[in-house]
Amino acid sequence: MTANMGNIDRILRAALGVVLLYLAFLSGVPTFAAPLFKYGAVVIGVVMLATSAIRMCPLYSLIGIKTCKKC
Repeated sequence: MTANMGNIDRILRAALGVVLLYLAFLSGVPTFAAPLFKYGAVVIGVVMLATSAIRMCPLYSLIGIKTCKKC
């Protein structure tokens, strides 16, 4: 696995992941009380945090996109 994400991409993904997990578990927003939205937000949030941590996005690899300058 080679890195294909730059720092800005990683920061935005990590922030989105944290926000989605917050909305799913702690916010109390009625929309996220429905199981579809709650568990959907959890799955997407975890995926965003994981791709941010490993610096590799499988979708970017399939499409051939690289947002980092050094890879």
